[in-house]
Amino acid sequence: MEKRISQRNSQYLSSNRIDYGVILPVFLLCLVGMTSLYTALSHDPNNPSVLRGLLMQGLWYALGTVAIVLIMQMKSKWLWRLTPYIYGLGLAVMLALLKFYDKSLAASTGSRNWFRITGNLTFQPAELMKIAFIMMLALVVTSHNVKHKNRTLTTDWELIGKMLAVTLPVVGLVLAQKDFGTMLVFLAIFGGVFLMSGISWRIIIPALAIMVILAGGVLFLVMTDTGRDILTHIGFQEYQFKRIDSWLDPFHDIQGDSMQQAYGMMAIGSGQMVGKGFNVSDVYVPVRESDMIFTVIGENFGFIGSAFVILLYFLLIYQMIKVCYDTNNEFYTYISSGIIMMLLFHVFENIGANIGLLPLTGIPLPFISQGGSSILSNMIGIGLILSMPYQAGATKA
Repeated sequence: MEKRISQRNSQYLSSNRIDYGVILPVFLLCLVGMTSLYTALSHDPNNPSVLRGLLMQGLWYALGTVAIVLIMQMKSKWLWRLTPYIYGLGLAVMLALLKFYDKSLAASTGSRNWFRITGNLTFQPAELMKIAFIMMLALVVTSHNVKHKNRTLTTDWELIGKMLAVTLPVVGLVLAQKDFGTMLVFLAIFGGVFLMSGISWRIIIPALAIMVILAGGVLFLVMTDTGRDILTHIGFQEYQFKRIDSWLDPFHDIQGDSMQQAYGMMAIGSGQMVGKGFNVSDVYVPVRESDMIFTVIGENFGFIGSAFVILLYFLLIYQMIKVCYDTNNEFYTYISSGIIMMLLFHVFENIGANIGLLPLTGIPLPFISQGGSSILSNMIGIGLILSMPYQAGATKA
């Protein structure tokens, strides 16, 4: 009898270890991704095979699922020991990219951030570097907090120095690849972990004020010829100015530089409240399957469908925050903070750019946009989130 009760308890703990509240919105977002990708590819005159595109996307979803299962088996002490090596390997691959980047993609996008593996199969190391960066930041902050139980402004500045030592090499390599959008993601991750690290508000508030002033200053410089000359000398590229011009006035050159932003907004607006229905594409939007995939959702399913997708993201973030607060492992807490910030920034920037609220930066929509590197990175992030309750349940069992 006691043995039977013990088996039932063990089964209950095992099922309780899997957080279905996180899995369900991810699964639904992947379904939205497949249907949206089908529409985008079906109406793309430059796409040779719809089936091939869908099979590749499905393959990345499958690989991501395998990654989730494997990561869930990893104990926190294993992640802790492996993190410096994963981070170091990521830096080495990013460094190698500066020499072995794909030149044809660099010519068309302006960024040197892709390896070409074979044929149309490419790989963007920065996507997986986001996860390595999050883990390394979490390790640095946790180690510091364990060492300094009594926090002072001096120890807080010491922690900031350690975090910058981890961040600056990554940001420098991304800037060398001329990928401004991805650099913003790394800075957003840094900001999220920075806010959660326990640093005094006497440092955080002035830091936020400086960031706002810098952002306002850059925007002011962009809007003047003299300012643009200054920004050009410090590394801004012409295509970045064109994207900002398209954001400030999406309809100033709808057959040229602002075509993608202008037609994207028209596609979303044409969907109105309930959309035109599945697999309708009356408004042509270039490269719709990647960072403009939200225009498909807006046109096909209107405001209601778009709001449903945004609600799924909010549900996912809410469930991830619950996991973050429920875990008693500080290392896991900072990892989840970084992953949450990464996904939040991706969603906000991508949808904001599609509706004209923000400039286009080439950032994909998590779990929906076409792109194996991005999907795999997001799935690994979900695996790390799911590993927290799973490993906690394993300890209890």
